[in-house]
Amino acid sequence: MTADGDTELRGIQDVARELGVTQRTLRFYEDRGLIDPQRIGTMRVYTRREVARMHLILRGKRLGFSIREIKEFLDLYGVDPQHIEQVRHLHGRVAEHLADLHTQKTALEQTIVEMEEIEREAVAWLARQETERT
Repeated sequence: MTADGDTELRGIQDVARELGVTQRTLRFYEDRGLIDPQRIGTMRVYTRREVARMHLILRGKRLGFSIREIKEFLDLYGVDPQHIEQVRHLHGRVAEHLADLHTQKTALEQTIVEMEEIEREAVAWLARQETERT
């Protein structure tokens, strides 16, 4: 911990274990500029801020956002202390993703109905074939 008691520094192994990701994943997001761990010699150390950013990144990925979209969102965090633009941007992206998901859900529901019909037809056809053979 630092003198102000505010920032706990943790190594890459500890952070990777906590987040359930590999060290390679953390280095990937660092290479993409989404996180910026401090360095002590050649060792990467992560503050609570970087770990919190990783939580947001992983949540964004789970929700289907691209690396570019996540980076845009995180970049807004630093320039908008009241987070108004960040939340406005998030709202717009979420609305777009929701529309896409609803479209995909409708397509999936239609596909399920068609597949169930094909399955019923196949079972009925096979039953008729078995009956005709006997």
